[in-house]
Amino acid sequence: MIQIVALLAVSWLIIWLFERGNLSVLGLIPNLQRVKYFLILFLASALISSSAFLLKMYFAREVYVIDDALTITGFLRSSWYQVRTVLTEELLCRGVILYIMIKKWGHRPAIFVSSLLFAVLHWLNAGVWGNMVQMALVFAFTFAMGLLLAYAYARSFSMLLPFAIHLGWNWMQNYVFPDNPMGSHVFVLDGPPPVVTISYLAFFTMLLLPKIGVLIVDYMIVRKYSV
Repeated sequence: MIQIVALLAVSWLIIWLFERGNLSVLGLIPNLQRVKYFLILFLASALISSSAFLLKMYFAREVYVIDDALTITGFLRSSWYQVRTVLTEELLCRGVILYIMIKKWGHRPAIFVSSLLFAVLHWLNAGVWGNMVQMALVFAFTFAMGLLLAYAYARSFSMLLPFAIHLGWNWMQNYVFPDNPMGSHVFVLDGPPPVVTISYLAFFTMLLLPKIGVLIVDYMIVRKYSV
């Protein structure tokens, strides 16, 4: 929580120095339209994210069950961790810095630079630095996702839209299902992953379809936002 307060304080200082403005440029105050799109984008991202695991169930014969260690307190604590992590990334990559870049450079250059920063940040967070193949894979998706998230802010001038997309995807990938075996989850694999042989088509479908789907579907939703 301290890091979020610190980021908000630094954000306020930057926007005040830039145009004697305040944190209203982040668009965090909800209104009917923002709440509506927040809910739609969060649900769309979460459902599409969960499809990755549904595809694993179908093609790789993986079976998921509710984690026996799941508790209400643990659920709330882990969900808050996802909220805090996503909000931190949003303030860093699509906060007042993106607003200032849009004002100084225009939408397209600002969106590009913000997306580049988002991708490089994930190189460091994902621990893939030095492995060129993994770096390329991480960059491809996070840069494309960064374009979507930055476009969502530029379209609405509200961080609530990119936050909803980002949180819906991360919450499902990082907490609800065990994309990473470390930590607690809502669902866990029922035993060791089964050894199955799948085609390259099935493999790339599991790998790419949810990622491409979330980019396309959320982009189409954001485009309908009334400016």
